[in-house]
Parts: sequence; C-alpha cells; structure tokens
Amino acid sequence: MTSTVDTVDPAAAEATEVSRVVISLLKGVVYQSESAQVWTLLRRFQARVTDHMTVMGLDLVIDEAEGYAHLRQATFDEANIPRLVPRHRLSFRVSLLLALLRKRLAEFDATSSDTRLIITRDQIAELLRVHLPDSSNEVRLIGDVDTLIGKVDELGFLRQVKGQEATFEVRRIIKAYIDAQWLADFDARLQAYLASMDGDGEPRG
Repeated sequence: MTSTVDTVDPAAAEATEVSRVVISLLKGVVYQSESAQVWTLLRRFQARVTDHMTVMGLDLVIDEAEGYAHLRQATFDEANIPRLVPRHRLSFRVSLLLALLRKRLAEFDATSSDTRLIITRDQIAELLRVHLPDSSNEVRLIGDVDTLIGKVDELGFLRQVKGQEATFEVRRIIKAYIDAQWLADFDARLQAYLASMDGDGEPRG
C-alpha cells in the first residue's frame, strides 16, 4: 500500500499571504506593533502589494519610523476614476480637535522617548477649552466632547485604552494626515477658524 502526502502549492500559498495583506490594508491602517505577522508579510511582498494597489488606483504608504502602513488615493490626470478611499468632510469642531491632538503629539515626541501618547477625556476637554474664546459656546463644545471623541475615534485617530475608562491613545497615523507644514501654520489657522465663528460656534458662510 502506498500513501500519499498532501503538498502545498507554493504559488497558491504566496497568493493567500498577499491577499491577507491586501485585505488588511483595505480595512484600515496596519500597525507593526499590533499586526506583526501582517507587517512581516507586507515587507516581504511589498512590491507585489504595491503593484496590486496601483491597479486599484491606490498608493501604498509605509512609514517605517512610525511603524504603520496605509493606503492613499492615487492622483490621476483623468477625473473619471472612482475613489476607493473616501474623503471625509470634517466639521469645524472635529478639525479643531484633530489639530490640537496633532500638536500635542508633536510636543510629546519632542519631550518623551515613549511611543504612545495617552490622553484622558478631561485632558482633551482642557485642550479645547484653552483654545476657545470665553463665551457660552465653550460650554456647549465641552459638553459635546464625548461626541467629538467618538467621531475622531471613528476616523482612526483615537483609540480607547482597554480597561481604562475615558482614556485614549492618540494614533500616530494622524501624522500622515496633518503634516509638519500644516502644524507650523497651526496658530494662524486657528485664529482664522475662531475669527470665522458665528454666535453658534460654527464657521460663518
């Protein structure tokens, strides 16, 4: 009697691994610290993944220093190519919170050797309070801080720390969306925001 030994097709196995990376990226940001196996596969098959994403009109962006990878909509001359990466129209309040968190992360990186910026709900509220004019609008905005945090969490820039109520990690992917030049102009942009606010705390026009 002879026995048969199941063999694994190397090409099929490799295709499966590439697919795993592609699906992970399409779902969102891939962090080295959280998805070590996917990260290893990404680095191994980077050229193939890049080619695959290019066909889909996407750019693969890998930040080795920060330890994350994500997809960005490629820029084309033709305007009739559908977008796979949606654009988010952000409200004034969400934009303000993102800017403040990005600035806080820059300060943190300049003074700490830790890689995780942890911030509480009260600290987030204080960030907002300091940068708002003295008016009843401040009370309204601070009262909505949980809603703002929820929206920023949905965008992937905050994540609640497990086992710690009202405590969040500022996700480092925020650096890819709010760059150093934007941050350098932060104060001027903030003044422009505040100058445009109407009596309800929203931009005029």
